[in-house]
Amino acid sequence: MSIRDRFDLVIFDWAGTMVDFGCLAPVIALREAFARHGVTLTDAQARRDMGKAKADHVRALLADPVVAQAWIDAVGRVSGETDVDVLMADLGPLMTEQAARAARLIDGARATVDALRAAGVRVASSTGYTRAMMAPVLREAAAQGYVPEHLVCANETPAGRPTPLMIYKACAELGVWPLSRVVKVDDADVGMGEGRSAGCFTVGVAASGNSIGLSQEALGALLPAERAARLATAEKALLAAGADVVIESVAGLIPALERVC
Repeated sequence: MSIRDRFDLVIFDWAGTMVDFGCLAPVIALREAFARHGVTLTDAQARRDMGKAKADHVRALLADPVVAQAWIDAVGRVSGETDVDVLMADLGPLMTEQAARAARLIDGARATVDALRAAGVRVASSTGYTRAMMAPVLREAAAQGYVPEHLVCANETPAGRPTPLMIYKACAELGVWPLSRVVKVDDADVGMGEGRSAGCFTVGVAASGNSIGLSQEALGALLPAERAARLATAEKALLAAGADVVIESVAGLIPALERVC
């Protein structure tokens, strides 16, 4: 059985999956946005809700007890929805700048998309970034030969990940059903929940994504035992979050799909 016999559509996430090895751009932008208000975020705090729509991500950070207290200490009051708006006003330009810098395709991304299309499988995408944040990423990706047929951005559905609404929107607009014939590929835990909730075949990406959070160079510099341990931890977390299978990077998607066909 070929991939096309089982699947009609693959929906890829962006940062940590197709671009931005290590999912670094959102971490840098979030930390800077909060720092402007006197709050220091750790990488772990910034990564915990990665994959959510950025406004939801900010809300989740402000609801974290440690961050909430840091906000009170810095600003002198409990945070509210107005503060989400203020942080998003800072975050928008920061995200756009950092996302543009990190828009190089991950090794194997272009070849994977070309192989899917050659097999007759359609390619779409979704992201927790707003459409404005995605503008430079789309330009850079297109220049490298990656132009998905469809894109759903944050705030274009009533709710974002981990709800399945972005997947539903893509499938409705592309006319693809049933959702069991759709593959969702993502590096974040909420992306696994999204795919599982939609009834898709869900693929987690470990090495290049948020679970490990290292650049390609930094990951490659690890001792083999430490690299293997980090990959094992990332795989375990993605499987627990709902992945049907886990691959190291998008370069491994075609073999993974062939194994289940």
